[in-house]
Amino acid sequence: MTHITQITHRTLLAAFGLLVLGTTGCVSFMEPREPLPMSPCEGPAVNPAGREKDMVSLPPYVIEPPDILLINAVKIVPKPPHVVEPFDGLLVRALYVDDNVPIQNAFFVDPEGKIDLGPSYGRVQVANMTIDDAQEAIRKHLSQIYPDAEVSVSLAVSAGAQQIVGEHLVGPDGRVNLGTYGSVFVTGLTLDQAKARIEDKLSEYLVDPEVIVDVFSYNSKKYYIITQGAGFGDNIVTAPITGNDTVLDAIAAIGGLSQLSSTRVFIARPAPAGTGCEQILPVDYEAITRGGATATNYQLLPGDRLYIEEDKMRKLDGVLSRFTQPAERLFGFVSLGTAMLNRIARFGLGQLQ
Repeated sequence: MTHITQITHRTLLAAFGLLVLGTTGCVSFMEPREPLPMSPCEGPAVNPAGREKDMVSLPPYVIEPPDILLINAVKIVPKPPHVVEPFDGLLVRALYVDDNVPIQNAFFVDPEGKIDLGPSYGRVQVANMTIDDAQEAIRKHLSQIYPDAEVSVSLAVSAGAQQIVGEHLVGPDGRVNLGTYGSVFVTGLTLDQAKARIEDKLSEYLVDPEVIVDVFSYNSKKYYIITQGAGFGDNIVTAPITGNDTVLDAIAAIGGLSQLSSTRVFIARPAPAGTGCEQILPVDYEAITRGGATATNYQLLPGDRLYIEEDKMRKLDGVLSRFTQPAERLFGFVSLGTAMLNRIARFGLGQLQ
């Protein structure tokens, strides 16, 4: 019985193999293919390709969501009359008070709207007052103990500056939030243009405001690394553009080529609308790694697709395994059942009632 089962097993495997080859076609693995997915160009090539030793400068950075901007305030002076708010910093100077405990310092307005002059002098309510009114309120408070006290108050730090300074995320609507000063649309602008737009918005509340705008996190500009999976699904990874990224940098970022990959690599560069062609840059992987050549170690630009092709033999093995694995499982169940029947017959358990 075992011998017959083994013959049947071989016969089914052979028949299944012929069925697979007849279905897929032997020619499909041997037929000539285009070396790269290239379409004929209808216009001149654009975006000159920089290389490892011949980098090109990227155009001025254009802000887009979800970039993070870093804004620093150089000149933030509220328009008069300034009304004191919580978290404002007031510079207070007083004469003819206790010489051992002088008052000559900056005091921040607490959330309750008061400034604390210290244990010797107590707290004074100043919120929602102009600077002159706050000065008079402090003088009256001190005159209760020191009748001849003279006070000078000026604005040291505006709470509004705290809302401007720092990191600001460009939201999905293309705007950055400046707190009580409102929001500003910055998408599609360069840094210089965004600076002018923000200062123009702040000028509604401040006197000749001046800020510095920089990019804290470059989130909107990226390139893609696409690794074919030899029949098991492609893997796509994104990486931010730093302006100095090359093909070798991108491959190193994913830990090198996988066991399913070949050394066949190219860059698919998005073409501007109306160009009518695909910009394909073949990469000689062996040359840039083993030979140290830089001719095809291209500089990556925003939107580039670095494509790593699969190993053809790995793909063939994967395709065949899709068909053979179900049959192997079926044969495994048949063999297990046959073994169980043989074991039962061997021990005479089949004679039991």
